[in-house]
Amino acid sequence: MNRSRSAQDVVVTGMGFCLPGDPAPTFTADDLWQVASRGGTFLKAAPMYYGSVELTPEMFTERLPDVPEFFSRHYTAAHRFGLVSFAEACADAGLEFRSPALAEAAILAGRGGIDANIDSYMSVLGADPAGTSPQEAMELFVAAEQAMTPSDVSLVQAALTCSTGPCFTISCGCASSAVQLGQARRLIAQNEVEVAAVTGVDVFSIDLIEKIQRLLRGAQRTYDALRTDGMPELVPSFEDLMRPYDRRARSINHGAGSATLIVESRGHAERRGAHVYGQILATAMTRDGLANPLACDETGAELVRAVRACLGETWGLSQIGYVHGGSDGNSVVTAFESAAVRELYGDSSDVLMTSQEGIFGHNGSAAGCLGAALTLLMMEHGEVCPTANCEQPADGLPFDPVPGTRTRPLDFDHAFSFNYQVGGVKHAMLLGSADAA
Repeated sequence: MNRSRSAQDVVVTGMGFCLPGDPAPTFTADDLWQVASRGGTFLKAAPMYYGSVELTPEMFTERLPDVPEFFSRHYTAAHRFGLVSFAEACADAGLEFRSPALAEAAILAGRGGIDANIDSYMSVLGADPAGTSPQEAMELFVAAEQAMTPSDVSLVQAALTCSTGPCFTISCGCASSAVQLGQARRLIAQNEVEVAAVTGVDVFSIDLIEKIQRLLRGAQRTYDALRTDGMPELVPSFEDLMRPYDRRARSINHGAGSATLIVESRGHAERRGAHVYGQILATAMTRDGLANPLACDETGAELVRAVRACLGETWGLSQIGYVHGGSDGNSVVTAFESAAVRELYGDSSDVLMTSQEGIFGHNGSAAGCLGAALTLLMMEHGEVCPTANCEQPADGLPFDPVPGTRTRPLDFDHAFSFNYQVGGVKHAMLLGSADAA
């Protein structure tokens, strides 16, 4: 068997989502491609631009009919979104929840936000033991145990599959599920498991975002009075439509939702005749090493280091003609991504670099799985999707952001997908087509 067809290659065989859509949520790879390939957006301005997942009880029950109601009635939105994307990914991969293939699978989750957990926490904190009935106390206990820790989603997914394999959650902000894909790759490459399900899921409270915006209006005025040349903006706005790589970019829009990928050893996938979307070839994470926990180095030096760590001595930059960027419309992100691309490729390159965050909104931990899924779908189709909501590219970009609403033909077998976390985390993932060496 040649190097490009090793049984221990780590391949992606299933994709599932529970993301904003219209009229129904985005559930499948086909749903995703339909909107991404035309540069569409599901962000709606009410009261500010936000990506909402309108998941009905019927939609949940259709995909997960056997979940005990005693537990499911206490599920948060994060539980529901994470379970639905998991169910969709399993169906796409041709796996049943309690199949032998999942009995020892790794169940890995990435979580960055806690908005979905707050109500359960506050309910317990505010309960009066003297005035709470035994039944009410039990209900509070079940709700709290399922929702009060960052391992909430992986906990219910593992119960669904009855898996005896590794099960853990990583909280690394918007890079969480990307980091978990790296963990899945290592577990499979080291023969610890043959299958892993990786889910990224977050829920952002629109009421909280709106309140933060109101609070910061006053803070911004104070900051502006003290601001000198070279000092960054305090925070971006949430009110306008996000436009990554566009000269008008000034806002970040959030969105709820979940994305799940099924990852397997190639040997396991081939034995059961699974469709292979592509490979996870390497991952690397670095930090800017700054003393300020909210700061970011705009030189992009650590992103460059992560890219080179992925490439090692096996691959070269000349093989990488496409990069899936992690831009959320923040000018700081565009600055360090541009600096990194300029350092890697030079001032004038033909590299295409796009972001689809403008479709669903910045969805936190789901971004890593979503970016990998989008990149592999583009590779399969031989087309690069446009950057959603980018119509007027910013001046001086050292890459082509593919503005507009049409795909760009590109025959490619290798690509990068980038993700970041506040505090200077830079994560790079090298992806390959199904048969890439």
